[in-house]
Amino acid sequence: MKKLALLLVLITVHQSCLSQTIKAQEVKEIMKKVADWQMLHINDNYSRPKPHHPLHWANGALYTGLVKWAKMANDDSYYNWLKGIATVNNWQLHERKYHADDHTVGRLYCELYRKYNDKEMIAPTIEQFNFIMHHPAKTTLNWDTPYHQDRWNWCDALFMSPPVWAKLYTITGEQQYLDFMFNEFKATTDFLFDKEEHLYYRDERFMNKLDKGTKIFWGRGNGWVFAGLAEILSELKPQTKEYTYFLDIYTKMAEKLLTLQTPEGHWSMSLLGQEFYPTPETSGSSFFTYGLAWGLNNGILKGSKYKKAVLKGWKAMASYVNDDGMLGYVQPIGAAPGNASIDKTEVYGSGAFLSAGSEIYKMLGGK
Repeated sequence: MKKLALLLVLITVHQSCLSQTIKAQEVKEIMKKVADWQMLHINDNYSRPKPHHPLHWANGALYTGLVKWAKMANDDSYYNWLKGIATVNNWQLHERKYHADDHTVGRLYCELYRKYNDKEMIAPTIEQFNFIMHHPAKTTLNWDTPYHQDRWNWCDALFMSPPVWAKLYTITGEQQYLDFMFNEFKATTDFLFDKEEHLYYRDERFMNKLDKGTKIFWGRGNGWVFAGLAEILSELKPQTKEYTYFLDIYTKMAEKLLTLQTPEGHWSMSLLGQEFYPTPETSGSSFFTYGLAWGLNNGILKGSKYKKAVLKGWKAMASYVNDDGMLGYVQPIGAAPGNASIDKTEVYGSGAFLSAGSEIYKMLGGK
């Protein structure tokens, strides 16, 4: 009994020390550094030949994190910067009507509408989504079928488009947005979710395929899904059938992710192949940290094991931010496990980092 009591004391002390090594103000300071650096360098070449279009999905993912930072910053310059981008582009979604990637920026418009209450900010998104609902894509989810990406047949899509539908549902009160999103999300999950591993294949091409003997579950791809689930659940009322459905996927993934975190605190680019992909990858890992911290803050995930994983993840991510504010080890655009290095970054990595920081800050008692 004495040994057990001593062990419990040591565990409690360790967890307390882990929390104490990270302060809410320190989280806010490094978030500001990353936000400011990324805004200044948004068009610089770190992993791509030319800048992304302002409405490209990569920038849309950045805006998702930046708008969370703007709420914390007590500085309207961040909102003004974001609103400037939206205004110049006439509050339009990107080029492809059905493609989920080109819906990503709609998240920003919904959040700016919530701040400024100007219906013109979301009118083009509503118009386009209404068209999609009344003229739904008829393609199957198989990868080689014509116009296959007119539906959500790759797991990244579950971050890009469904949260926008969920936000419109909450903003307008129109059930049709939730119904459409729910049915399409379920179709994708039925197709891509591995019921044994509780992870998503990136798309059909990775099913029944092994990489050095392991199933291929792309880290950032599952990070997209997990972060998207947190955003969707934030828009839904508990005890509804939709909330219950998404919560079930979220908790299954959370439990699995807990077992896959590396000793260093990040998650591998191939989630089941840590020994083959030892290099840190900060975009997917930041999304996992964000999603887990969100679950703790909302009382969904309970227990010290989750808090320990979140703090460990955040410390790892913060350690890859250089003195100027650049987040390193962001895997370039892709669709599978690959390479990352300390001198490679991308805008979506910064967005994921800022999203994670917003929840860590809350968890540590930040106001």
